[in-house]
Amino acid sequence: MSGEPQNFLLSMFEAAVAAAQPSLCIPNYLPDPPKGKTVVIGGGKASAAMAAAVEKHYPGEVSGLVITRYDYAMPCDHIEIIEAAHPVPDQAGKVAAEKMLQLVQGLTPDDLVLCLISGGGSALMALPAGSITLEQKQAVNKMLLRSGATINEMNIVRKHLSQIKGGRLARACVPARLHTLVISDVVGDDLSAIASGPTVPDPSTYADALEVTRKYTMELPASALTVLQKGADETPKPGDAIFEKNIVEIIASGRDSLAAAAKVAQEADITPIVLGDSFEGEARVVGRDMAETVREYRNQAPCVLLSGGELTVTVTGNGKGGPNTEFLMGLVAGLEGADGVYAISCDTDGADGLVDNAGAMITPDTLDRAKETGLDPEAMLADNDAYSFFAALGDLVVSGPTHTNVNDFRAILITD
Repeated sequence: MSGEPQNFLLSMFEAAVAAAQPSLCIPNYLPDPPKGKTVVIGGGKASAAMAAAVEKHYPGEVSGLVITRYDYAMPCDHIEIIEAAHPVPDQAGKVAAEKMLQLVQGLTPDDLVLCLISGGGSALMALPAGSITLEQKQAVNKMLLRSGATINEMNIVRKHLSQIKGGRLARACVPARLHTLVISDVVGDDLSAIASGPTVPDPSTYADALEVTRKYTMELPASALTVLQKGADETPKPGDAIFEKNIVEIIASGRDSLAAAAKVAQEADITPIVLGDSFEGEARVVGRDMAETVREYRNQAPCVLLSGGELTVTVTGNGKGGPNTEFLMGLVAGLEGADGVYAISCDTDGADGLVDNAGAMITPDTLDRAKETGLDPEAMLADNDAYSFFAALGDLVVSGPTHTNVNDFRAILITD
């Protein structure tokens, strides 16, 4: 292994992100042009980069619109790129979603809708159902983000409060042919959960959405609660005729990124041990549990433990942070200053929650340096202030927008 352990960890994160770049993945999955026109739509943190790749490699003419997060736009000549807010939706996303629905009206069976979907699309394509206002939808989103609910649970609620998610966008595209390309940020690659599944069947129901809100004791705005209780216009289900000719393909996932990182380790004569891409749970708890896993593999050093998934944070404090930094605080507490252990945990989209960092790193002396700096790790974690903890130590990883999103990436290097 050349260079410092931290540089090695960063190189694996960079390889994981590179493996999921749309410019690499899109060309192999583009459909043939139709007799009619091709309309490109979609949403997500990677959607602008996906649209740029389509324009570069698609053999026919295209037009359309995709919605991406602020600062994630990329230049396109024929596909309009609209930026909106994430993870709490804003007016720009609402207006763009309305425009998207208008673009697919009046199409024929000779036309093709090419839909580009990636993580983040659920918040970006915000078009509230019924009498729900944007402000009320924002309130619901904030409740979900603070609740500790899994991404699947959050999206069950979101799709039943939307005019566009949960297969409703597919319904709007009829009778055109629909081909969806997906970059997955969801554990198990559940298509109905990625960006709340706007173009795929939805097996969940209004009753399921209500159950999620009860499980996490959410006090919904009256209009949102009314929509869920009435249960009118249920999302289209598996077997619905609108999906018969539709094609959906996953073009990148967390597994691909872990494989790319494993290759970096092998080239450095470090044994990669892939623990899986399906980790879920409360971030700090998973971090503490992972410390025990590290002890189990110490006799195989030098090695690196690789994992991915979608961890959650139940917010009770007033600090800043995200699941990746809370995972690391749990891990460092569990390791108790163990020698020879370094780790990185980052979101592949470049943003760990609502802050400007992708994640952070820890070293064997993280706790010692924290003590010297006057930091109280337990108090800061209790306040959900993992961001400030790692910022004070200079251990944040700030990548900026990566233009892709295949969920969290974690690597734990055991050197001795």
